[in-house]
Amino acid sequence: MTEIEIGRGKRGRRAYSFDDIAVVPSRRTRDPKEVSIAWQIDAYRFELPFLAAPMDSVVSPQQAIAIGRLGGLGVLNLEGLWTRYEDPQPLLDEIAEISDEAAATRRMQEIYAEPIKAELIGRRIKEVRESGVVTAAALSPQRTAEFSKAVVDAGVDVFVIRGTTVSAEHVSGAAEPLNLKQFIYELDVPVIVGGCATYTAALHLMRTGAAGVLVGFGGGAAHTTRNVLGIQVPMATAVADVAAARRDYMDESGGRYVHVIADGGVGYSGDIAKAVACGADAVMIGAALARATDAPGRGHHWGMEAVHGDVPRGKKVDLGAVGTIEEILTGPSHTPDGTMNLFGALRRAMATTGYSELKEFQRVEVTVNPALHHR
Repeated sequence: MTEIEIGRGKRGRRAYSFDDIAVVPSRRTRDPKEVSIAWQIDAYRFELPFLAAPMDSVVSPQQAIAIGRLGGLGVLNLEGLWTRYEDPQPLLDEIAEISDEAAATRRMQEIYAEPIKAELIGRRIKEVRESGVVTAAALSPQRTAEFSKAVVDAGVDVFVIRGTTVSAEHVSGAAEPLNLKQFIYELDVPVIVGGCATYTAALHLMRTGAAGVLVGFGGGAAHTTRNVLGIQVPMATAVADVAAARRDYMDESGGRYVHVIADGGVGYSGDIAKAVACGADAVMIGAALARATDAPGRGHHWGMEAVHGDVPRGKKVDLGAVGTIEEILTGPSHTPDGTMNLFGALRRAMATTGYSELKEFQRVEVTVNPALHHR
């Protein structure tokens, strides 16, 4: 790829966000009813290709169950309020009602200072598991070694290790770093790990034995990582780069397939289609699901980056509520802006371009048009 001269001493690649690209129709169209958007990771098959992001404003144990019954995978945040408090709902309501941004950050830092309790981790996972849906839960790399036994003992089906940036080689002089390869090898459940946003980082994560890799950082609706740390990689380029790493890793490993999951910048139904077009197998969604009337945050949205004690890299945002979780996922839609019936729209995009399977749709033609921005 051609590099652009930023100045005499620095060059950089031109990278593209989902807003910069569009999917191109082909000569063939299909009936949307003939399109399958199902995907499978390890032994688990899902009718909808998404994971609900492990954020307190999006996934409670009850919402994880509802999402599972609708065909998706809800990921519990094991460092959130549900594992710090017996009944966090009053605190969730309090956070939602704070209108001042600075006051919300300070109050969230106080609320999230409560220690995580291993017994609550086990109780929340069992609550979801007993409903009969696939159970997924997430820890940050810093907490994984400390709490992984409680997670596995509770019977989690899919383990997610998620951070702003996760590397296979974390260097620390102060503490023994998490050895991802050894950890995944010794675990009996599939592990999804990320985020990453470059070919090289993704290839290293794939070599740890991960079943899936989360792509993206700094691009979520409630993130301020770009402002605070100066870090961000536009998502269309990031997903395409990581999909290329998967292709090369398949050659290197003799055919082992690692799922690519776009995590960030997926706020509207059209973004899901573009993510798959760039090579993603599924998407991780936060803000779009926080708009559900039955979401824990009631239309308000924030992530763990917003509650960091020293360097908050996110904020609480008021997205507003547009409909139930079922309406947001599978319709019917009452809005024209891509915030409802996310997967009905994906199905129609695939039908309009003539594709019947997700892996086929990854080969669809796209165009680049930076003037497309409309939000």
